[in-house]
Amino acid sequence: MASVVLELSARDLTPDDLVSCEWAGSAPHLASVARQLHRARLGEVDYLAICPPSDLPVAIGGVDYRAREGAGTLWQLAVHPALHSCGIGTFLVHAAERRVRDRGLRWAELSVEESNPRARALYDRLGYVAFDRRPESWDESGPDGSVRRYETVCTVMRKDLA
Repeated sequence: MASVVLELSARDLTPDDLVSCEWAGSAPHLASVARQLHRARLGEVDYLAICPPSDLPVAIGGVDYRAREGAGTLWQLAVHPALHSCGIGTFLVHAAERRVRDRGLRWAELSVEESNPRARALYDRLGYVAFDRRPESWDESGPDGSVRRYETVCTVMRKDLA
């Protein structure tokens, strides 16, 4: 079996990156990411791009510092589908946790859809502990191109970074 080693780096996502991130979600989702980049300029969030030497994002995700007092909330985490199970999600979460620590915060939090056991297993393995569950929703593109509201239930998880 052959293996490939990817050299990865974490940097801030830029508006110019969005054209190469169609894999990350629907048009409404990418519009939401663009809005979050404005919040990043204000210092309210960090939005990360994980890149190989080509400098094209293969994973993206945000850290919201306003969602919960004393914590950085990781959200909108996405890895290119062709690169799942290659350790890139772990690299993304660790990079986000570094940003939370750099802000002097002790806790990292995230929500995971209860219908996503692979992501839940990753967060469990990385030391996140479930402490709540709640309904969440967002806009997404339907198969016919229409925008619809997606509703789900998420498990809320926390990790002590101290």
